[in-house]
This record gives sequence, C-alpha cells and structure tokens, in this order.
Amino acid sequence: MASTCGHCRFCTTGRENLCEEATFTGRDRDGGFAERLTARADWVYRLPEGFTAVEAAPLLCAGIIGYRSLKLSGIQPGGRLGFFGFGAAAHLAVQVAHHWKCSVYAFTREQHHRDLAISMGAIWAGGTSDDPRVLLDAAVTFAPAGEVVAAALGRLDRGAAVAINAIHMTPIPPIPYESLYGERVIRSVQNYTRRDAEEFLALAAAIPIRVETEVYPLEQANEALGRIKRGEVHGAAVLEVGPGGGSSPRTP
Repeated sequence: MASTCGHCRFCTTGRENLCEEATFTGRDRDGGFAERLTARADWVYRLPEGFTAVEAAPLLCAGIIGYRSLKLSGIQPGGRLGFFGFGAAAHLAVQVAHHWKCSVYAFTREQHHRDLAISMGAIWAGGTSDDPRVLLDAAVTFAPAGEVVAAALGRLDRGAAVAINAIHMTPIPPIPYESLYGERVIRSVQNYTRRDAEEFLALAAAIPIRVETEVYPLEQANEALGRIKRGEVHGAAVLEVGPGGGSSPRTP
C-alpha cells in the first residue's frame, strides 16, 4: 500500500486496510519493478537491523500480510494452526507461529514445500487431503484455490476460523452447512495496516526471522513469476533491481 485517504470511516477506526481510496505501488503509483521511486514518508518503514536488502525484501508484503493473516485467524499462543499452501508468506508466518509456541500443520502439494515447512518449525506436513488426526484451532489458506478453503474448513475445531490470504481465487465449491456449523468462521484478508507492518518488522528482528530466497536479476522477472505460478520457488523470489543491492547490508 502506498497511501490511504486518512479520513474515511475505515481510516479513522484503525481499519485503513479497507480504505476505498487506497493506492498501491506498481498499480496506482510508479514503482514495483523500478530502480528508484518516490513514496510518502508516512507509508515507508525502517527495516530491521541485520537483514540484507535481499533478506528484507520478502518481509514487506509477504511477511506483513502473512502476519495479518495470523491475527485474523484468531490463533492463540500454543494453539494448533493449519497452513494450506506454503510459499513466500507462509515460510515467514510459520516462524512467527513457532515463536508463539503454536503447533503448525502444513498442507501443501509439493514435497519441497513440505520439507521447507518442517525445516521452518512445522510439526507435520502433508497433502491437502492427508489427515494429521487433530482438529485445528485456526487455519490460513495461502493457495488461491477455492477447494482449499473447503478443505481447511473441514479441519477446524468448533469456534475456529480460516483466514483466506488471497487477492483473487478460484470459486469456492458448495460447502455443506454441517461443515460451517459449530460457529466456525471463514474470513478474507485484505491488505494490511501500518500497525501490522510495524509490529511484524519488530518481530522479525526479535525472533529473528530466517528468510529463504531465490534471487533473480530484473531481466529474469518473467522467469521468476513463472516459477512462482508453478509453485517451484523455494521460499520467496526476489528481484535484484539495483547493482549489488542484495549482497550488502541495508542503508538506514
């Protein structure tokens, strides 16, 4: 997010992520795949110490939105948490969950994503249709597939919620009311607030979060996007835009 209006009913009640006049870098403002850009001072963040540019890049967007997804799922410290899909956001969020002493169960189709989940602190990893033989206190879906939402709902304990981390997704199939009954909840995640960003970046430094990246020069952006679409990236894909930007520590 690049800005919000600051005065609507959402901005004035701590829900600026829902602002109808929000602007986004790379869509409404120049930036994204750029060597230089301008930004509003109140919408930029001081990066945590100890991270190189490449390591810090996934903290923004992937890390922050994953953190907000955890919050909206309602997971409590020590709870049983399910991740459906395990890519850039999940490999950061799982470390926050582990820091909160949660038991994380990773449901993902790719074996290398399952291996990454275990290496990052998950206690179980399997396919979406596999059964860990526990009911979950909360779940987050990272895969943009509607059927995954139904699968996650079927794993929830009573009173639990599944947070959907996706901007677009395929249609959710019909869900029997019995799967929703028991005060189970499905909720979407839209953007993030500046408070989410500040909280997560502080956590990233305190844990500290370990970032797994695949680095590509800007000229290979399409190749990187293709690998993301096919679920082939190990951790997060990072575009190195400036000369030597990924190897040196960040500049305050």
